[in-house]
Amino acid sequence: MNQRARIVMTGEEVATLLKEGRKLQLATINPDGTPHLVTMFYGLSDDGRLIFWTYAKAQKSRNIDRDPRVTCLVEVGDDYGDLRGATIYGTALPYDDVMDAGMRITARMTGQDPEPMRPYVELTGRKRVAYIVEPGRVVSWDHRKLHGSS
Repeated sequence: MNQRARIVMTGEEVATLLKEGRKLQLATINPDGTPHLVTMFYGLSDDGRLIFWTYAKAQKSRNIDRDPRVTCLVEVGDDYGDLRGATIYGTALPYDDVMDAGMRITARMTGQDPEPMRPYVELTGRKRVAYIVEPGRVVSWDHRKLHGSS
């Protein structure tokens, strides 16, 4: 088995990674075709899909409205031998419950019950839109598998 095949994660391992991570790198497509890349906190839907929110007038939102294709990278680990990650190529779909998105994201950002942050989420949510990523293709890696430690 080649090295690339050894480090691929199973669907269950990717789901675990997404539960452990807190931030993703989100790539959208600018009007001129160049990538627009930003780091975002994210939440997870009940079925494990990525949810993020942003200001309605943000460049990423305008890009998604024009072309909903996105690439999301979630990676954890500091040392090369401990890196785990997944790149999710998909489509950003509108997520109508902006408050729910905000509360899910806040829970992951803080690692605590988000209820005390509800007033902040309600205030900032007024100017935000939310998206859920419908995954198409997933590319994953777990460098711990190179040393048999996963």
